[in-house]
Amino acid sequence: MEQTFTMKQKLKQFSFILIPILVTQLGLFAMNFFDTIMSGQYSTADLAGVAIGSSLWMPVFTGLSGILLAVTPIVAQLVGAKEEKYVRNTVIQGVYLAVIMAVIILIIGFIVVGPILSIMNIEPEVRRVAGLYLAALSVGIIPLFIYNVLRSFIDALGFTRVTMYVTLMSLPINVVFNYILIFGKLGLPALGGVGAGVASAITYWLICLISILIVHRNRPFSLYQVFRQKAAFDFSKWKEILLIGIPIGFSIFFETSIFSAVTLFMSVYSTEVIAAHQAAINFSSFLYMIPLSISMALTIVVGFEAGAGRMHDARIYSYMGVTIAVLIAATGGVLTYFFRDAVAGIYVTDREVINLTAQFLIFAVLFQLSDAIQAPVQGVLRGYKDVNITLIMTMISYWVIGLPVGYLLANYTNWSYFGYWIGLIAGLTAGAITLTVRMILIQRKKMKAAPGA
Repeated sequence: MEQTFTMKQKLKQFSFILIPILVTQLGLFAMNFFDTIMSGQYSTADLAGVAIGSSLWMPVFTGLSGILLAVTPIVAQLVGAKEEKYVRNTVIQGVYLAVIMAVIILIIGFIVVGPILSIMNIEPEVRRVAGLYLAALSVGIIPLFIYNVLRSFIDALGFTRVTMYVTLMSLPINVVFNYILIFGKLGLPALGGVGAGVASAITYWLICLISILIVHRNRPFSLYQVFRQKAAFDFSKWKEILLIGIPIGFSIFFETSIFSAVTLFMSVYSTEVIAAHQAAINFSSFLYMIPLSISMALTIVVGFEAGAGRMHDARIYSYMGVTIAVLIAATGGVLTYFFRDAVAGIYVTDREVINLTAQFLIFAVLFQLSDAIQAPVQGVLRGYKDVNITLIMTMISYWVIGLPVGYLLANYTNWSYFGYWIGLIAGLTAGAITLTVRMILIQRKKMKAAPGA
C-alpha cells in the first residue's frame, strides 16, 4: 500500500489489490460451487440436502466471520497512520476471538441442528443428508475462523496475492476429495452430499495451516511476530474488534440469512423446486463474488487513505469501485439471461429441474445490479469504520422489506415460489439506495473535518 496521486495510479493500485481478492473469493466459493454441482450429479435428494445444510450454515458462518473482518479496517488504518507496533496485538486477539466463537458455534449447533431439521417439511433422505453434511463440516469450523483472521491481516497489508495463492493451492485438493468421497472412489464408500462436507472440512484445515506458516515465516508478515511470543488476553482489544465487527457481522448475517430463510420457506415445495432454487442461488452467489471482492478491496484502500487523513483520495476510490462493480454486473446479467439454460444444465440433468432453474435465473439477473451497488458501498463504509447505521439499514431492507414482500407474494398471489425472489430484489434494492445515501453523507462529513478543508 502506498499513496497515489493520479487516477491511473489509483486504478493500478486498486486493481493490484482487487484481482487477487477476486480470485481468492472465487476459489473459496468454488468449494461450495463444486459441492453443489457434484452433489447434484449424485442425486437430486443429495443436492436438496446440501442446499438445506448450506442454508443453515452459511448465514452463521458469514455473520460470525464478518465480525472478524474488523481486523482489516483496524490494521489498514494502523498502517496508514504509521502505527504498525499495534498490529500484532490486533491479529493475535482476533485469533483468540475466532477460536472462542467457533467453539460456541459447535456447542450451539450440536444442540439445535437436530430439532430444526426435524420440524422442517422435507423428505427423510434430504433431512439425513443435511444433518450429516453439517456434522462433517463442523470439523473444520475452528481452522476456518482462524484462517479468516489471518487472511484479514494479510489483505490489510496489501498482500492480497498471498491469500490468492493459498486458495489456488487448496482448491484442486477440495475437488479431488469431493470426487473421492461423494462418488466412492479408491475403495471408499460413496457418501453423496455428506462427502462434500468432509472434503470441505479437510480443505479448511489445510488453508489454515498454510496461512499460519506464511505469517510465521515469510516477510513482511514475520516482522510483526504474531506467533513468536505469548500474548495474554487483551479485553480492550476484544472490545475494539467487537464494536466494529459485530455491526459488520450482523449486517452480513441479515443479508445472507434472508437467502437462507427463503430456502427454508421453500422447503414446503417439492424437492425439484428446492434443487432448482439452490442451483440458481448458487450461481447467483458465484457472480456475487465480484461485488463482494470489490467491497473487500474498497475497505482496504479507503481504510488506508482515511487512516492517513486523505479523505479526497478515499472518496475517489469509493466511486471507482462502485462504477466497476455496476459495469461488470450489467455485463454478467446480460450473459446470464441469454445462457440461462446452459447454466442450469451445469448443475443438474433432470429436465424439470433445469427448466425451473432457468426461470429462477431470470430473477437473479435483476438483483445482480442492486448487489453491485450495495456490496461495494458497504465496503466503503467499513473502511471509514462506519458500521452501526449500516447494520440498521441492512436489517430493515432485508427483513422488514424483502422477506415480508416475498412471503406475501409467494402465499397470496399467483407468483408462488417466484414471489420470494421478487422479495429478494425489493430488499436488495432498498439496501442499495439507503446505503448509498449514507456513504454520501459520511463522505461529506469526513471532507469537512479533514485538515485544510
